[in-house]
Amino acid sequence: MVYGHSDGGRPQVVDPVTLKILVAGGFGAGKTTLVGAVSEIKPLRTEELLTEAGRPVDDLAGVEGKRTTTVAMDFGRITLREDLVLYLFGTPGQDRFWFLWDELSTGALGAVVLADTRRLQDCFAAVDYFERRGIAFTVAVNCFDRAPRYPEETVRDALDLDPGTPVVLCDARQRESVKEVLISVVEHAMMVSATKR
Repeated sequence: MVYGHSDGGRPQVVDPVTLKILVAGGFGAGKTTLVGAVSEIKPLRTEELLTEAGRPVDDLAGVEGKRTTTVAMDFGRITLREDLVLYLFGTPGQDRFWFLWDELSTGALGAVVLADTRRLQDCFAAVDYFERRGIAFTVAVNCFDRAPRYPEETVRDALDLDPGTPVVLCDARQRESVKEVLISVVEHAMMVSATKR
């Protein structure tokens, strides 16, 4: 509950609007980091150590230092305004866990597709998933240290995005950067929703 003021100056209880946002993208794109950087609660993480058994299916090219992987979801919460709370659900990146996406996407207002320019092809599946289901999304290019940087239009062309789909640069480790991404998602999703009425 959030407390606001009525016109008479007396406090009144204001139930905040809660919105569900998915955070998707390829393996190692920074989804767990993004949720953790912005969550105002201790994020729920379902990470497990990478093992030798997974080596044949987990492509570590470009993310050789990665030691863990999300096997179900990440969960976090952020209050953007006193009357607006976002629940963040990070999806697992490997295709063997994609069966969870349908369950996680139920009731979602929108999504972040987190992209890594070193492995841009890894976010194609997420872009396709949200386009096919009509879920509004923003592509957030995670600016890793020493990763190639490209202009927004180059990323847009490489992903073959619709002209209205936002593309933003971000640092998934930085709270303020992630907040800007989430604001972009909410604004875009609300605009798409309004045009469907």
